[in-house]
Amino acid sequence: QVQLVESGGGLVQAGGSLRLSCAASGHTIIYYDMAWFRQAPGKEREFVAAISWRDGRGNYADSVKGRFAISKDNAKNTAVLQMNSLKPEDTAVYYCTSKLGGAKDYDYWGQGTQVTVSS
Repeated sequence: QVQLVESGGGLVQAGGSLRLSCAASGHTIIYYDMAWFRQAPGKEREFVAAISWRDGRGNYADSVKGRFAISKDNAKNTAVLQMNSLKPEDTAVYYCTSKLGGAKDYDYWGQGTQVTVSS
């Protein structure tokens, strides 16, 4: 059974940093693209960042470029989202997700972790 478990969320002041982790079990992430999405109250879930299994390159939503960095540690079967220079508008529940490289849709999702940025 595939599971993704996020951790590292919390309350931080604007300008601060948080590091989210996503621990995968039930599959090895070596051949999986990993991504983070977020959902703020009253808003739809939106893409934040993704990392390719093939070359390890990340791509980011414009709203987080230059502030967030996604990485994956295949040996630890973990994906990480480093979030710096946080803004109140980054407040949301953050979800980790994965898909087999080359697949169209993300099919495994974690339960989410709350990030709250105070002004």
